[in-house]
Amino acid sequence: MTNTAFSSLPLSAAMLANLESLGYSEMTPIQAQSLPVMLKGMDLIAQAKTGSGKTAAFGIGLLNPLNPRYFGCQALVICPTRELADQVAKELRRLARSADNIKILTLCGGVPFGPQIASLEHGAQIIVGTPGRIQQHLRKATLKLDGLNTLVLDEADRMLDMGFYDSIAEIIEQTPSRRQTLLFSATYPSSIKQLSAKFMRDPQQVKADAFHDDTQIEQRFYEIAPEERMDAVVKLLNCYRPQSCVAFCFTKQQCQEVVDHLTAKGISAAALNGDLEQRDRDQVLAMFSNRSLSVLVATDVAARGLDIDALDMVINVELARDSEIHIHRVGRTGRAGEKGLAMSLVAPAEGHRAQAIETLQKAPLNWHPLSSLKNQGGAPLQPPMITLCIGAGRKDKLRPGDILGALTGETGIPGAQVGKIAIFDFQAYVAVERSLALKALNCLSEGKIKGRSLRVRSL
Repeated sequence: MTNTAFSSLPLSAAMLANLESLGYSEMTPIQAQSLPVMLKGMDLIAQAKTGSGKTAAFGIGLLNPLNPRYFGCQALVICPTRELADQVAKELRRLARSADNIKILTLCGGVPFGPQIASLEHGAQIIVGTPGRIQQHLRKATLKLDGLNTLVLDEADRMLDMGFYDSIAEIIEQTPSRRQTLLFSATYPSSIKQLSAKFMRDPQQVKADAFHDDTQIEQRFYEIAPEERMDAVVKLLNCYRPQSCVAFCFTKQQCQEVVDHLTAKGISAAALNGDLEQRDRDQVLAMFSNRSLSVLVATDVAARGLDIDALDMVINVELARDSEIHIHRVGRTGRAGEKGLAMSLVAPAEGHRAQAIETLQKAPLNWHPLSSLKNQGGAPLQPPMITLCIGAGRKDKLRPGDILGALTGETGIPGAQVGKIAIFDFQAYVAVERSLALKALNCLSEGKIKGRSLRVRSL
């Protein structure tokens, strides 16, 4: 038996059976390195990127010592963004299926405070949330951490980049000193060393290989003059015509410039930055994940924690200033066995950044001239789906089946031509194939969903 088998770990038979049912046959490198440490109750600093299996690693680690009969908070997971917190909570619920009556609650900003207080009064063994909202609940004494066994800081580097050091410190001050602290981070900057020195007891350090399989992801680098940058992005999109692409920028202003330039060329694009209201952020992400937005233009901070399946291409509009962040950006494509493309534009002043990436990857970069990009012709890049926004959501007891039923019932739109349905508190989004968008809009606007006439618009 190799040591990458979950059965080599001291886990319950129920947990092992559940892992098998979830299709977890072997541990990923980060799981194999970190789980033995976590299961011994030791503090841990793990360097691992999104998509490495880190959530399952700390999920198994924090579920192991949990007492299902005690309804106080025994494990707290702090995440940088609401999207990541939702994603982590979803994975923890899958992992906790083998245990009786484990309650997992998310505490994030951008949603009303009252219902969270009511949920906390009923008790939950695991809390997943963002620093600001957890801090608010602690200050109001609606959350108590005196029974905490395990504290997880997920994507700690990004939380510190976002200015959450003081919030995290204030939260940790209110946890028992005998807790186990698990810190997961894609990079290992000095701020992480400072945090771990202050709040961790003799932490063990593990690092999963940060490099990508070159057979899965093809990286290409293009030297450009600074004034060619915007047109070079258009050339890349017209040459490769990806269905979904994330274009990474360094500033919010650069994001907006790229979006304006692409939109003027008829290419479907939207910006994701830290200034967006939660509702607008939800909308942009729903449209991108349901294939009705071709290009998501984002800063590193805004894109952190996004769970995007089957991303065809990443464009580095400007090279990251940290070579490990470059590796992290590139690793968002070519997942789950799919091939991916990562294109980087490099102005002469960024040459030293390219050199740092080459040193880190221990391999020469794959340079191509901009003139090698051939326009494939055809209409400007437009996504295959269109999103309809419905003016009701979870709080109105709207469910995905209600929307699907309204679309496929009366009009006879085939279910196969309806895409992802995303339901938020007060609105819902449904993707339909572009050719059917008008028919679907008329159907939902003139008909009823769950017996009610609701406002519907096309985005």
